[in-house]
Amino acid sequence: MSMLFAEAFKKLRTEKGFSQKELAKELFVAQSTVARWENGSRLPDAEMIFQLAHHLGVDAGMLLSTAAEGSEPPTVIMVEDRELILTGGLAVLKEVMPSATIMGFEWPNDAIEYAKKNWVSLAFLDIELGGESGLDLCHALLDINQSTNVVFLTAFADYALRAWDTGASGFMVKPITPDGVRTQLANLRHPFSPGGPVQ
Repeated sequence: MSMLFAEAFKKLRTEKGFSQKELAKELFVAQSTVARWENGSRLPDAEMIFQLAHHLGVDAGMLLSTAAEGSEPPTVIMVEDRELILTGGLAVLKEVMPSATIMGFEWPNDAIEYAKKNWVSLAFLDIELGGESGLDLCHALLDINQSTNVVFLTAFADYALRAWDTGASGFMVKPITPDGVRTQLANLRHPFSPGGPVQ
């Protein structure tokens, strides 16, 4: 997470005379959310940063750049129940985002447990995961972190309409390619700094 953002945010809040509770009430979030922004364990999404800038009377661009500059490399996961496709997909993600932490999972529950302990910026999810649904996994990941970007992977383009109803950022027909991943990165719901050059 971004300690640079956390320190700048806390300084601005105290200078403006807001308590954590008061600012949380203004933003319609829990006080614990403001506390997490200040201790660096969570980073607000771009929309919330614009709201923070408005309430704190500062330039939103400054806050956004502070968040990006101070951010650790993102964590990206891929969930695919076929080992060969998972291995190939992880290689593509590592090629495109060499500075990111890239993790692969064959089982949805393993991905959920990982997401509970780590801030997942981007998740590539197969829609059909054996007997389980990638659509359900998407909902579970967004319940954990609403700023996680989800891109669905499938061999069947007719799943696209159902996928959009989940709050996903994108949709890719397999196999994934470097150019396809780069296109998805340019159109995320919750943009993030890749932590290094995108190859």
